[in-house]
Amino acid sequence: MVLVLGLFLVLPTLMALWVSLLHWDGQSNPFSAQADFVGLDNYRALLAEDGLDRTLFATSLRNTVYYVLLTVPLQTLLALSLALVVNQRLLRARGALRTAFFFPSVTSSIAVSTVFLFLFQGSGAVNTALSWIGVNGPNWFNDPRGVLSLLLGGLGVVDTGHPSDALTDHSFMGLSWFEWLSGPSVAMCTIILLAVWTTAGTFMLIFLAALQDVPRELEEAAAIEGVNRLQMLRYVTLPALRPVLFLVLTLGVIATWQVFDQVYVMSQGAPGNTTLTPAFLSYSTAFGDADFGQGAAIAFILLVLILTMTAVQRFLLRERAARPRRNR
Repeated sequence: MVLVLGLFLVLPTLMALWVSLLHWDGQSNPFSAQADFVGLDNYRALLAEDGLDRTLFATSLRNTVYYVLLTVPLQTLLALSLALVVNQRLLRARGALRTAFFFPSVTSSIAVSTVFLFLFQGSGAVNTALSWIGVNGPNWFNDPRGVLSLLLGGLGVVDTGHPSDALTDHSFMGLSWFEWLSGPSVAMCTIILLAVWTTAGTFMLIFLAALQDVPRELEEAAAIEGVNRLQMLRYVTLPALRPVLFLVLTLGVIATWQVFDQVYVMSQGAPGNTTLTPAFLSYSTAFGDADFGQGAAIAFILLVLILTMTAVQRFLLRERAARPRRNR
């Protein structure tokens, strides 16, 4: 096992780390004297230097931050809710419901993405259904407007056509504060819906396995004490699910930061780079622009971000030992 991990994981990672320090087009041997060693220039262009590279990378980070912040809580909440429903002992057709809820997770992501393209096109089934209730649906995959800015504009808080100087005069990594705070685009929200629908079934099974391991003695004792269902969930079920909740959140964060296939099939970053993600940017930079060094640098920055997010989650969801009371 150590040899397999070293050959197929550690060694390629170290090779990619070396490539991230080069300006390499993939046409020569990166370990020969022909390789153009540039040191940390690829990282500097992405993080510190003004230019198109940093702007695109910052745009991909902004899009993915909103994608993670919306997808992970929604898919976790939906998965837990479905697990609680199908875990009821008196529920009829539990097996059929479990299969139905899990089915989207085993369907090819490429096939599901293609179906969503037809559903959410301008004259698709979603807009047709919305028209029945008098709602004029947007052209989902061609709408770059930020949902948060649209909501604030509708409430009269922000003028989306002419935002205040405080939002436009200040910037971070080449993007103004207005661009950072505009929220996910309408097109990105469609991809978020797809991600939640296809992943909730997998996490439902994980929660379901954990729910079946909760000791019945705890539930029976709580029922004898007269607790209601909400109190049972808060004080008995959720504490017992803490390790599994950490697992689900960690898997969700890793998967959402690495989102690629849905973006590749449905938008490829369009419209206006509002669905661009670091994983797709790494791919397009390396294989589209033949800049494998910068593509590898994007991948390693993404790796550091994922490890940091996982460490933060581990800290927030850690077991807290009860403080001993002082005797008076």
